[in-house]
Amino acid sequence: MRVINYFDSDRQDYWLREIRKGDWGAAGFLYELLSKGTFHDTVGEKSKVLLLVDGDRLISFCTYAEKDDIPSTDLSPWMGFVYTFTEYRGHHYVGLLMDEIERLAIKDGVSEVYISTNHIGLYEKYGCEFKAEMKDMEGERSRVYVKKILTSSGAPKGDKY
Repeated sequence: MRVINYFDSDRQDYWLREIRKGDWGAAGFLYELLSKGTFHDTVGEKSKVLLLVDGDRLISFCTYAEKDDIPSTDLSPWMGFVYTFTEYRGHHYVGLLMDEIERLAIKDGVSEVYISTNHIGLYEKYGCEFKAEMKDMEGERSRVYVKKILTSSGAPKGDKY
């Protein structure tokens, strides 16, 4: 298994069709953003779509984005559109995507990554902490979590030793 960046792939059409198979509304929205070419306009120019693949099988995916579904906030970056296909759930594959998010955040000099979700008990398994409830783009309440990004020494990035 490996994590690839959708935008670096020479098989974008194939992976787009695989994303479309997701049985979750946000997967359909991600498909729409990618197929219409509005992804970067919506979530930021530097944003990425990360795919956990095993050969030709799409196991899980997420975004590493400047913006997510919480409007008018200074919080950034976000891990969003997190989805694991049903047959692969229960194996902690989100952790592999989270590892890649952490690697990218360290490279970007970021000390925290945010997640907007209604799940309770999922992201805590990966070291995320509840930050606050905020309203999403549709005015619905969403739980916002923060993942502190640690340096190789185990200290949060940017903290003084």
